[in-house]
Amino acid sequence: MNDLNTRLLQAHAAGDIAALADLYEQAAASQSDDDARGFFLTHAYVHALEANLPDACRLRRLLVDMGREAPEDGIRA
Repeated sequence: MNDLNTRLLQAHAAGDIAALADLYEQAAASQSDDDARGFFLTHAYVHALEANLPDACRLRRLLVDMGREAPEDGIRA
């Protein structure tokens, strides 16, 4: 994750919100721990929302499936 960490820092420095969404999703995919995966997916989702990216819906669904976001109806499975 060293290279990924470097790219995350560069994207933060550049203010590249779309790249941050993608990089945080990559970071999430590289995690075996659910807490770490949820942490990185949440950041990916927030940046996708900020950049108005179409991936925001998919990222939200991943968080709902993980139990880290409430479904649209507000009822948790």
